[in-house]
Amino acid sequence: MKSRFIVSLCMCMTMLSAHAQDVKNHNLEVAKNLDIFNALYKNLDMMYVDTLDANKVIGVGIDAMLHSLDPYTEYYPEAKQKELKQMLTGKYAGIGALVRYHQKLKRVVVDEPYEGMPSSEAGLKKGDIILQIDDTVMTDKNVSYVSSHLRGEPGTTFILKILRPSTGKKMNFKITRRSIKMPEITYYGMRPNGIGYISLSTFTGEPAKAMRRAFLDLKKQGATKLILDLRGNGGGSLSECVDILNMWIPKGVKIVETKGKMKRAASEYRTRLEPIDTIMPIVVLVNGETASASEITSGALQDLKRGIILGTRTYGKGLVQVPNVDLPYNANLKLTTSRYYLPSGRGIKMKEGITPDVEIKPDTMANITVYLDRLDSTEVMFDYVVEYISKHPTLVPAADFHLTDADYAEFKQRVINAGFTYDQVSKKQFEELVRTAKFEGYYEDASAEFEALKKKIDHHDLSIDLDAHRDEIQQLMEQDIVSAYYFQAGQMQIGLRTDKVLREAERILNTEGEYFKIVKK
Repeated sequence: MKSRFIVSLCMCMTMLSAHAQDVKNHNLEVAKNLDIFNALYKNLDMMYVDTLDANKVIGVGIDAMLHSLDPYTEYYPEAKQKELKQMLTGKYAGIGALVRYHQKLKRVVVDEPYEGMPSSEAGLKKGDIILQIDDTVMTDKNVSYVSSHLRGEPGTTFILKILRPSTGKKMNFKITRRSIKMPEITYYGMRPNGIGYISLSTFTGEPAKAMRRAFLDLKKQGATKLILDLRGNGGGSLSECVDILNMWIPKGVKIVETKGKMKRAASEYRTRLEPIDTIMPIVVLVNGETASASEITSGALQDLKRGIILGTRTYGKGLVQVPNVDLPYNANLKLTTSRYYLPSGRGIKMKEGITPDVEIKPDTMANITVYLDRLDSTEVMFDYVVEYISKHPTLVPAADFHLTDADYAEFKQRVINAGFTYDQVSKKQFEELVRTAKFEGYYEDASAEFEALKKKIDHHDLSIDLDAHRDEIQQLMEQDIVSAYYFQAGQMQIGLRTDKVLREAERILNTEGEYFKIVKK
């Protein structure tokens, strides 16, 4: 026994000695490389042909160093503290509106005023052309410049001069900036057959309170099943995520665990309150932009057999950051300190994410629709929507709104008359095929066939394309129109009409035994 003890003690001492040597070597390497970096910059600063901008050169060096680690460890110098604050809180000070560059007018215009924000309260409308902010002319400026001038300190007031295309009048608005926080819940409401629906857009702010109110309201309206939409939700607070899960999971259950190099980076998060409902079937909708706290929410429900996941594989962000490590000269570091692990013990590997129980890929958008919505230099869709809004002071409820056949026919003719063009996928693929055929040496033998196909592709009928893709084009137009009256909630109601992922979730919940068959897998 004594000899065994001596052997064990010697082994421990050997291991400790080896560890101490490793630490010493590591510290030596750190000191050596810092000396090299310091000497390198001094020589550059002294002898380089041009004068160095220390902020720029050292900043690039810092960014490159952090880039070698992970995408979420970031340096924020003093000049970017507002950006960091906005990221952490989801708030900024401004007017609460989306602006865009109108390619035909070569002006920045109001695209979408947000509900309950200074922009909508002042009376700004979609399509208003921004002319001037106080004494600064904006007619030759880009979106970034205009946006930066619309933002400012909360409580500051400015005069915004615009031109309203529908009337041709120039108008002045006195607007007071205030803290802008987008709603955590974009929309919630009842679906047929007792299904409640909640679209949660972020875990930043206080989403647990908003979720609790929405869920209780849906139960009051008769909801017996729930669809939680986390598509596009990039995450946020871990504690808010746990509090949301606590609505459906009993008190004291482990939701997530974090592990890192330092002891204080290791934490265990458990539900701490009595739940609201532990039996209601839950289907969570996810996609490739569902990340971080959203993945914990969906993954925990999946692990605990408390819900099923539907959609496509999630983003894969299994890392936890400390958001404000103080650095000298009022700088900050957002630093990855740990990884998180779900109740089953699994981590979320980068770019692997959560695998849905049922994979449903969303419909892809046709190229013509993409061009009409954002890439069209004639701006024919945007202008049609602005004109439609100006002619209709009121609108039926969002869920009931549809453009008529006559409306779409008028729009279609405008597109044709405007000389609208777009890049066809078939044309690009044909050009690639021609290059391949020439490279492989069989183009000449089939040149007649290639030329015949080229004529058909080059002379495609725009009218036929507009008819073929009417449903998705019209839906985008309807969403844009409805947003002017019912804001983001109205937009979402229009989008849900043709959402095939939502339809599959409803089918599963409405088919007897289907949900429980999947949840038990």
